Amino acid sequence: MLRKAGRPLRLDELRAAFSDSGAVQAEEVLADLVRRGEVVLNRRGQYCLREQLAGLTVGTVQAHRNGDGWLLPDDGSAQVYLPAHQMREVLHGDRIAARIEGPRFRGKAQGTIVEVLERRTKEVVGRLQVEAGIAHLTPDNPRITHRVLVPSGQLAGAESGQIVLVELIQQPSRTSGPVGRVARVLGDHGAPGMETDIAIHSFGLPYEFPDDAVAEAEAYGARIPQDAIAGREDLRELELVTIDGEDARDFDDAVWCERKGSGWRLIVAIADVAHYVQPGRPLDVEARERGTSVYFPNRVLPMLPEALSNGLCSLKPHEDRLCVCCELRVTEDGRISRSRFFEGVMRSAARLTYREVGAFLEKPAARQDDRLEKLRERLLALHGVYKAFTRARSGRGALELDTPELKLKFDQDGRVAALVEYPRNDAHRLIEECMIAANVAAARFLDRHRVPTLYRVHGLPELDRLETLRTFLREFGLWLPTPEEITPEHLRDLLSKIGDRPDAGLIATAVIRSMPQAVYQPGNIGHFGLALEHYAHFTSPIRRYPDLVVHRGIRQVLTGGDPQELVARHGAFPQLGQDCSVRERRADEATRSAVSWLKCYYMRDRIGEEYDGIVSGVVDFGLFVQLVGLQVDGLLHVSALGADYFGRDSSGFRMIGRSSGKVFKLGDRLRVRVTNVSLDERRVDFELAGEMQGERRPAARHLRQGGRRRR
Repeated sequence: MLRKAGRPLRLDELRAAFSDSGAVQAEEVLADLVRRGEVVLNRRGQYCLREQLAGLTVGTVQAHRNGDGWLLPDDGSAQVYLPAHQMREVLHGDRIAARIEGPRFRGKAQGTIVEVLERRTKEVVGRLQVEAGIAHLTPDNPRITHRVLVPSGQLAGAESGQIVLVELIQQPSRTSGPVGRVARVLGDHGAPGMETDIAIHSFGLPYEFPDDAVAEAEAYGARIPQDAIAGREDLRELELVTIDGEDARDFDDAVWCERKGSGWRLIVAIADVAHYVQPGRPLDVEARERGTSVYFPNRVLPMLPEALSNGLCSLKPHEDRLCVCCELRVTEDGRISRSRFFEGVMRSAARLTYREVGAFLEKPAARQDDRLEKLRERLLALHGVYKAFTRARSGRGALELDTPELKLKFDQDGRVAALVEYPRNDAHRLIEECMIAANVAAARFLDRHRVPTLYRVHGLPELDRLETLRTFLREFGLWLPTPEEITPEHLRDLLSKIGDRPDAGLIATAVIRSMPQAVYQPGNIGHFGLALEHYAHFTSPIRRYPDLVVHRGIRQVLTGGDPQELVARHGAFPQLGQDCSVRERRADEATRSAVSWLKCYYMRDRIGEEYDGIVSGVVDFGLFVQLVGLQVDGLLHVSALGADYFGRDSSGFRMIGRSSGKVFKLGDRLRVRVTNVSLDERRVDFELAGEMQGERRPAARHLRQGGRRRR
């Protein structure tokens, strides 16, 4: 109708063309078109075709803590910068239509908001403050920089200082901020589990399953019906095993391997989630909305209801399970010479942990317990294929980042009692390499059959970031070629050189920070970090929606279906990929927020204690220091460096005292004392307590001479 009219139409003009019942249905369709951005409602109350509005881009707002933001276009095109004054009328996650105009910002297009299409932030959590009789909420989510006004009649008994959930009754505009009412008092700051509740509500994570999704999951029962097994390859006699962390509850991958000639035959069996979660059904709708499972230190928000995630889909030992399998033939040098996919039924022979398999691989000649002895041949074969994959990985120039995992330990009251680092062992690496191989095979399979899917892509770092990294590395006597010449192999060689240096973790972190985030998209541009041309996520469909999409694509080929049907079931794949990427970032940020809060809570009782630390950042107002073995970051303010005027030099990586010539630089090891902890700001403050191998020398002439010697 809009195309035929050739002009914007008001709602009453559209209604007039339909009967009463048809008008109701038409309004529902119209509302959906507006949400999708195909139709825009302008400020005069007229509905316009987006295709007729020149230069209009529709997408999702990504806010930054400094007040500005970016528009992530639905079509997957380049991000559009939104300055702070444009961000006043929107919140993180809102969908908008913007016009590209104005000067470019750091080489990126700049936009002006034309219309807000969908308000996605309906509630905000934070600490309530009442000052001079006026109540407002300071959001806990750093991406929401607006203060939310709460009228006195909307406090619902909440008191100043409490953590509350506020429902927005008025969204922000260009001239006024958001207004809300207290919907729920979460409690006092510091209560056990509060950090997770705050993160869940701050980042808008779905935490309760709809009744229809739960009912659909439970309707499958606890056992596989015989008719579901028909036509599948029977792997129940193979000694497939799962290898996971000790606290894992959902087991979505199992492995089996045998020596075959000069190479290996490897089977990676993955839970067949796609058999149960059908496109468009309540389970699928909820899984897509969640996008991923979210793992907090003391709580999990699964992507699928427990009846599936920990039940019928989980590859529990000695229970029949449906699976999708990737069979690989691997050569002595780690190349995949042949692969195939098939639907199967399996029965896991054992649930193994990284710890016990790692110990076995360290001393394979030693006598093990009976469970491991029965699997000796399989584990040794897996270790052999892992070593072959490692040789191939090193040869192609993939990045090697092997940092310890931090675990938080809780007491019986649910309060964090310890922060413990766990180094990775060969069992972690073995499973990782097997999963990468299966993911590569899945991406190649879908590409070969021209199936629409979501690839896991990791682009090249931007040139300015690489130049910053080169400058940083020169401070440590390390070299990289010019940004235009850098390849993954250069970065891999760099990381292999640093070995066991005390500052190896810091250098690895700097390399990671130079990288763009990996994302999901239908266009395959390869994975820079892994140095792979084809890569897709296939191995975790219980906890990642993109893996489920990949499984559906593989099944479509195996069953002889039309691959284009997948587009009809999922909608536009660029939008699907962006949604999955945004939900992944949301989960990561929520987890980091909760972990940061818990680290601060742990340090709160340690004010006055001294720790060894390493300088991880230099800013105008001081040094960021990470505590060794605890992975706790804190600020050593410039005023705590000594009785001198300190400032950053031109490199940006050193703080130099004007009178004393004292130098603090990235990578320095220091002895620091905890002076203050702020739970609200997730901040730990330090003062200088002593020095551990810190470099202290006059700044100008000696530094320049040393620099020439290093080069």
